[in-house]
Amino acid sequence: MALLQISEPGGKTSAPQHRLAVGIDLGTTNSLVSASCGQQVEILPDADGVALLPSVVQYRRGQPPLVGTGARAAAESDPANTLMSVKRLLGKSAAEIAALDQYQHYALDTSRGDAAPAIATAAGPKDPVDVSADILATLAKTAEACLQGELEGAVITVPAYFNDSQRQQTKEAAKRAGINTLRLLNEPTAAAVAYGLDSQDEGNVVVFDLGGGTFDVSILSLQRGVFQVLATGGDTFLGGDDFDQALAQWIAQQAQLTEHQDPRHRRRLWDYANRCKHLLSEQDSVEVSYGGWRGQLDNEIFATLCEPLVRRTLNSCRRVLRDAGMVADDIDNIVMVGGATRMPIVRKAVAEFFAMEPLTSIDPDKVVAIGAGIQADVLVGNKAAQDFLLLDVTPLSLGIETMGELVEKIIPRNTTIPATRAQEFTTFKDGQTAMSLHVVQGERELVSDCRSLARFELRGIPPMVAGAAKVRVTFQVDADGLLSVAAEELGTGQRAEIQVKPSYGLEAATIEEMLMASQSHAKEDMATRALKEAQLEATQLLDATRAAIAADEELLLEDEAEQIAQTIETLEASLETGTVQQIRELTEELNRIGSGFANRRMDAQITTALRGESIDDVEQAED
Repeated sequence: MALLQISEPGGKTSAPQHRLAVGIDLGTTNSLVSASCGQQVEILPDADGVALLPSVVQYRRGQPPLVGTGARAAAESDPANTLMSVKRLLGKSAAEIAALDQYQHYALDTSRGDAAPAIATAAGPKDPVDVSADILATLAKTAEACLQGELEGAVITVPAYFNDSQRQQTKEAAKRAGINTLRLLNEPTAAAVAYGLDSQDEGNVVVFDLGGGTFDVSILSLQRGVFQVLATGGDTFLGGDDFDQALAQWIAQQAQLTEHQDPRHRRRLWDYANRCKHLLSEQDSVEVSYGGWRGQLDNEIFATLCEPLVRRTLNSCRRVLRDAGMVADDIDNIVMVGGATRMPIVRKAVAEFFAMEPLTSIDPDKVVAIGAGIQADVLVGNKAAQDFLLLDVTPLSLGIETMGELVEKIIPRNTTIPATRAQEFTTFKDGQTAMSLHVVQGERELVSDCRSLARFELRGIPPMVAGAAKVRVTFQVDADGLLSVAAEELGTGQRAEIQVKPSYGLEAATIEEMLMASQSHAKEDMATRALKEAQLEATQLLDATRAAIAADEELLLEDEAEQIAQTIETLEASLETGTVQQIRELTEELNRIGSGFANRRMDAQITTALRGESIDDVEQAED
């Protein structure tokens, strides 16, 4: 397995001058920026000394956007123009955004088409990339004010489960904010960097990252400073916001509220629920007074309300353990990341599941940003890179469609990235001069059960008999998790390539469904693949046999011709209704019966090729 060592050419351990680079945790609820300050990486505060920047933007006519605490305060009075939790909208279509309950009070602007959904505001339409760019720009200004200089670049963190579209939009947001993206870094990996360098722990570590809007769980192997992600999973639509919503719905039911469906009342209720949730992280119970109703809320009631949400996090933990080939006893440490992990009900559930207390020595809100800051310092040469290696993995398998609508996986799920994998394919028909390539993502054996990513064509293949041409297909996933696919005909060097940038991301539920379906249908899928492959091999042999008979029918013996004809007829019938074993047995039978005919054809071709040549000439040519 190839390792990625982050180091400067020539093994330099420092640059002549300290270069300004930052780590940015672009969060759903809050965002942070960090940088190296002396001997350690620290979170950079704004002019008021506040480190956490609420990921909220208010848009006003004729005025610059208001970002952060002021915008969050305006959410209740101006909900239509105050955009929150937009990280959840990256990679989503207009239809997907409109279907989300949390965002139904926003007016979608569809004038730019479904490919670029935007929200209508007083300052004009704003898509999730615009909003993210305004948040990033604010963080960059904070950093430049603290560091008193211009930034050279930033490492920006993303959920491990972000797909190509969401990663591309994050990079585009940085570009619009005028930030040079040094690298996109998976949030769990950033946390591992922070904890690994602080404690020098070795062993198997679970990074449990429950933020405001996304959940990631990863298993990493830490050995002598090498950080390797063994498996990763999660839910891009699960976070602290969902716990707030569950509590808000309970309060509304207890108080028999009806007006909470209004955007302003709903925002006020959610904010109140959020404050109650925070109090429960510090005390066993809290008195709730809302809408004329008064009552007691304790952690036991809260745990019951949020049990389905906590269960979803633990189900992801089970899947990731299975992917890594481990059990809970194999885990040495658990790192808690994200503000939502402060909830006692979450910490208790995780501690019981893994039978150990999780690590919380670094502020869970800040650990990702700190890890990103460490990486940024390395990438611009301020810190010695040989201290550690950093490895991420692909969350879903990537492959290509082959004949029979089968999927050939080129880069399997949980492959360490950056990664390059190549495989050779060939033509199916005689004289084939072009090849259509269909790139897919998923765990199933049939194309119809996977996600289509892109299609492109390789033209200019020399016309040859089926199976003679060699086409190498190369998949390359870069450090940001973005995929490029290239196809090259090896004889001529003819080449075609594409960078995969899907229009929209996958829903978290769809990702989970894909993984679960691959497990529940594993036996069925393998049986289907075996049948398809047997049918394909038989079809190729039938085509080749017919072509040979048409070319050299005079070489067939009378009884041989009859046997071949009968076997062909039986094999063709079995393609529709036969079992895998029947098709393979008939294919072998046709090969056996036709072997004498094939040998005579080869002898005839050799005789024709050597006609008029002397043995001496042939031997001389071979020498």
